[in-house]
Amino acid sequence: MPSPALPTRAAAGRRLAVLAAVGLLVTATATACAKAGTAGTPAAGTGGAKDPVKVGLVYSRTGLLAAYGKQYLDGFKAGLDYATHGSGTVGGHRIEFTEQDDAGDPAKAVSAAKDLIGKGYKILAGSTASGVALQVAPIAAQNRVLFISGPAAADKVTGLNTYTFRSGRQSYQDILASSSFLGDAAGKKVTVLAQDNAFGQANVAAVKAVLGAQGATVDSVLAPPSATDLTPFATQAKAARPDLLFVAWAGDTASALWTSLTQQDVFAATKVVTGLDLAASYPLFGPAGEKISFLDHYFGGAAGTEVEKAMTAALAKDGGKPDIFTPDGFTAAQMIVHAVEADHGSADDTSALVKALEGWSFDGVKGRLTIRAADHALLQPMFQVQLTGTGDAARPSVVKTLPAEQVAPPVTPFAG
Repeated sequence: MPSPALPTRAAAGRRLAVLAAVGLLVTATATACAKAGTAGTPAAGTGGAKDPVKVGLVYSRTGLLAAYGKQYLDGFKAGLDYATHGSGTVGGHRIEFTEQDDAGDPAKAVSAAKDLIGKGYKILAGSTASGVALQVAPIAAQNRVLFISGPAAADKVTGLNTYTFRSGRQSYQDILASSSFLGDAAGKKVTVLAQDNAFGQANVAAVKAVLGAQGATVDSVLAPPSATDLTPFATQAKAARPDLLFVAWAGDTASALWTSLTQQDVFAATKVVTGLDLAASYPLFGPAGEKISFLDHYFGGAAGTEVEKAMTAALAKDGGKPDIFTPDGFTAAQMIVHAVEADHGSADDTSALVKALEGWSFDGVKGRLTIRAADHALLQPMFQVQLTGTGDAARPSVVKTLPAEQVAPPVTPFAG
């Protein structure tokens, strides 16, 4: 599930509800739209009689997280073009990907994953939601299928099993980024305001593990994911009188949450730290946006890398722009191409795919990325960000780039 939080436009939320529908199965192939990249190799041919490499994308095409799912898909397409130098092939084998919509529902995701595996797919990617990733990963391990989780941030995905990787950041990295705003945590009180789901619980656990270990007292205010009246939870957060209120929220109720926090004057009572969400959310902060300390996974233009420029140019050809989870899809494509290349254009030997990814360092959208061999955590930079301006003029800017080693989560031994 996405970054610790925040608002989405009310109108966008309504559109998501209207668009929610039964998942469609779509097969697509990449088209040339980006400059040659550093990952992958040029195609040896057009594929000919060679069997294609089939990749299953199981993600939130509809549902509450559909906006994030679209960013992931757009990034994946651009990344596949980049990593294959516009050919869509590796070693003469065309990479074909099939989309299945889980609508954020773990049961649907598991069903889709099993269906794809039954059809011979050896590579799965996607997982916009943490609850989905935590259910699909064991299925992948049981069937010895490579699984690359996307925006899902739950820390438990890291080290879950040897077949599971991730192409985005995890909650622990968010918390380590947020700790830089608190200074000396000893004796301080921190309250986590979150939804009572896998994503929210992961954030509470991470805050306790990081800031609690530094001497802070950590408590939480958890709201049911289905709650629409969030005033009681904003009131509880203020009444806790924390030195820092860490907000971890996702989905279309984020707008209602920020309205409640504003109405309860929480910003005047405590320091608020949260993650910067997708670009459509910026105007909803209003004047309060300049009072919030933002940690950030990514926003368009944050990194300034050559890879980011290539991704941005590819998206622009279709009228798109990069957003918070576009790099997650892009990185997944880079990882898949690299793994398949190491297996000589095949996905048949899953052990070879896993081995190729373990310990791999490469140039990604955000900068230098490393897949830690010990637990498959994706080590990457994070950002401190400020928001200036209000309404449609609200714009983010990087205050500080936190190097990958500063926000690296502790090693988690493989569970299976």
